[in-house]
Amino acid sequence: LKRRNPSTVTLRHDLPALPDGPLFNSNIKPVQQFELVAPDDFHHHFRDEPFLEHTVPHAARSFNRVLVMPNLVPPVTTVDAALAYRERIMARVPQDVPQGSFVPLMALYLTDKTSVEEIQKAGASEHIHAVKLYPAGATTNSDFGVTDYELVVPALQAMEREGLLLLIHGESTDQSVDIFEREQSFYQTVLPQLISRFPRLRVVCEHITSAFAAQFVETQGPNVAGTITAHHLLYNRNALFRGGINPHYYCLPILKTEPDRLKLLECATSGNPKFFLGTDSAPHTIGRKECACGCAGCFTAHAAVELVAEAFASIGRLEALEGFTSLHGATFYGLPVSPMRRVVKLEPWTVPESMSFGPEQVRPLRAGQTVLWKMQDRDTDALVTEKGDGAA
Repeated sequence: LKRRNPSTVTLRHDLPALPDGPLFNSNIKPVQQFELVAPDDFHHHFRDEPFLEHTVPHAARSFNRVLVMPNLVPPVTTVDAALAYRERIMARVPQDVPQGSFVPLMALYLTDKTSVEEIQKAGASEHIHAVKLYPAGATTNSDFGVTDYELVVPALQAMEREGLLLLIHGESTDQSVDIFEREQSFYQTVLPQLISRFPRLRVVCEHITSAFAAQFVETQGPNVAGTITAHHLLYNRNALFRGGINPHYYCLPILKTEPDRLKLLECATSGNPKFFLGTDSAPHTIGRKECACGCAGCFTAHAAVELVAEAFASIGRLEALEGFTSLHGATFYGLPVSPMRRVVKLEPWTVPESMSFGPEQVRPLRAGQTVLWKMQDRDTDALVTEKGDGAA
C-alpha cells in the first residue's frame, strides 16, 4: 500500500444517522475508502485464560501495538508476571497475523508495596513500557491499587529515572462525590499534586471522559497526554438509559454529558499530539453485565478503529484519524511509527448480537446494529514499506 497524503482527500459524508449516535454532514460526497498507518491501541483489556483465545485475535487483527492492562486477578505486579502474561497473549495470536505485525506492550500494576527494585527491573526490560495507577476501589479489579500516595513516592521517583510512563485511572474513590463528578474531582485535587511533585514523569491520563479532564491535559506541559475511547467519542450518558437500563454502555469512568462528548471529539480531531487512542476495550461475560449488579466495561475490540472513524466523520474530520490512532501515541511513548499501512472502507456491516468469550459469550458494543466502516484484512505483500518489522 502506497502512502497517501490525507490532506488531499475530501472527507465529509452524506451518510445516515448512526444508531444512537451523531449525524453525518449531508452536503459533501462521501469518501469510499482511505488508508492510514497501522493503528496502535494504548489501553486494552485482554483478560486472561480461558478468554485469550477470543480476545487476542480481535486486537491482533486490528492493531500494530497494544498496551496491555495489568488488572488481572491477581494483578500483574512484577516483571516476571508481566512477561509470563505476554507469553500467554502471544501464544493466542492467530496464524493469519503476520509475524511482527502485532506487538503487546506490557505494564505493571502499581501497589502500595511496589519496590524501587521492581521498577528498575521493569526499566531494564524491552517489553515493559509503563506502570498503571489505579486508586484502590475505583474500577474493575482495582482493590489492590494505591491507598496512600505517599507510599508510592519511591516507586514514582524510580519511574522518573527509568523513563517509565505513569498511566492513571483518574477518578476519586470518595463515595460522597457524585459518580459523574469523580473524574473532575481527581483532576482538581490529586493529579496536580503528583505532576508538581514529579515534573519529569511522563503521565497518561487514561480514558478521559469529561471536558474538565480534556482541558486539564490541554493546559499541562509536554509530559502529560490523554487517551480517549471510541465509546466516549460516540455516546453520552443518555445511552445508558435510552428505553430502559442499557448495561453494555456502563463503563468507568462513566459516560458523561453531550458537551463533554463534544469536547473530547474536538480534542481527538484537533491534531493535538497530546491525545491518542486508548480503546479501553473491556469484555465481561453477558451474565456479568446483565445482572443485579453488573460489571463496568464496554467491549469494542471488534470495531474500535471503525467506531472512531464514525465519530471523526460525524464532524468532517476524518483526515485527523491517522494522527489520533497511529502517530501521536507512538510519539509520546517514544516508539517508532509503524511501517505498515491499513485500508478502511465504507462498507456497512452488522455487529453480531454476541461473540465467543472463552466458554461463554460477550455482547459487543453496537450489537445487532450497523457499523459504517470496515478495516480490511492486512495485505501481506505490503506490510513493510520501510525498514523494520513494526516491533517495539
